[in-house]
Amino acid sequence: MTTATLPLSGLKVIELGTLIAGPFAARICAEFGAEVIKVESPDGGDPLRKWRKLYEGTSLWWFVQARNKQSLTLNLKSPEGLDILKQLLGEADILIENFRPGTLEKLGLGWDVLHALNPGLVMVRLSGFGQSGPMKDQPGFGAVGESMGGLRYITGFEDRPPVRTGISIGDSIAALWGVIGALMALRHREINGGLGQIVDVALYEAVFAMMESMVPEFDVMGFIRERSGNIMPGITPSSIHTCADGKAVQIGANGDAIFQRFMRAIGRDDLANDPQLSDNAGRDGRRDELYQLIDAWTASLPQEQVLALLSKAEVPASRIFSVADMFSDPQFLARDMFIEGKLPDGKTFKTPGIVPKLSATPGSTQWSGPALGEHNAPLLKSLGYSETDIAELKQRGVI
Repeated sequence: MTTATLPLSGLKVIELGTLIAGPFAARICAEFGAEVIKVESPDGGDPLRKWRKLYEGTSLWWFVQARNKQSLTLNLKSPEGLDILKQLLGEADILIENFRPGTLEKLGLGWDVLHALNPGLVMVRLSGFGQSGPMKDQPGFGAVGESMGGLRYITGFEDRPPVRTGISIGDSIAALWGVIGALMALRHREINGGLGQIVDVALYEAVFAMMESMVPEFDVMGFIRERSGNIMPGITPSSIHTCADGKAVQIGANGDAIFQRFMRAIGRDDLANDPQLSDNAGRDGRRDELYQLIDAWTASLPQEQVLALLSKAEVPASRIFSVADMFSDPQFLARDMFIEGKLPDGKTFKTPGIVPKLSATPGSTQWSGPALGEHNAPLLKSLGYSETDIAELKQRGVI
């Protein structure tokens, strides 16, 4: 399938973002056919290029996060650099930025200017606390958003301090909301004859929006959800258990019929037929009893046997996958969750497969993250700059 047949083909996206939230949102657009131009500082570019594990000086994360993007270096402190950016924005559909609020305004690129320049432009703004409110000017990373949005408070064990997840999940959640908002704004522009608009995503609000029933439970009942370790509070049984070989399994048997199948599979027909355990409320009231007997059962068998018995009984369960487990797992492989990319030296490497799976117009990876300024010449030539012009811009530090 060519990029011309992908669902976002024909859309032009300008990315003025660094690190995680903005670039991840732009990456999703690029995977589904949008032309994404990532504008970077000539002085090193996106810091993500140097984050975590490096391959010949460049982050392996970069090659995934920037796939399908074009890299254009612009010194936005120079009038010429700003002029080039304005030319690009004048013909763009979406601008994605994750600077601290006020940064673009200081550059003379506030919404009033951009909207006058391109009335159809959709501006996705990802920031720690949004574009309004008393905290809008404060810097905020994903970790802060996760803390303020409620995720960190409920993560961990009740007798220990809160813990973080092993990835920057707050940034990624915000990126998803940003893409959803951009597509809704484009839909409005297309169907309602509307103009472009601002999509304002605050990291803490992106996380807060995922907090399930936390708000009404507190408002109506004064209930504050606390850390609960491996169990799902109020939903029983759903937890992680240790097997005889020391390996862990996640078991989710909280559906009424599933619970009955689970109890029969472990030889506890009495509990399967216990009317008090026929619904979640009854099971949660006897949570400790149930988890003790499940712990005892898993501790008597190796992990593979536990999983085999639960699979036969159609009880949702899983080992706790490491990335090494994923690489050899039939489900991951059948769903093309590892696709091949190429590093600058031609070496092939596995990259994450594309999500979601579209039946008619699936996303694709055309190339891995580009070198800094790799697309300067073709992009500037498309704006009418000659090779001589480009050489002069480079000499003066504009690109």
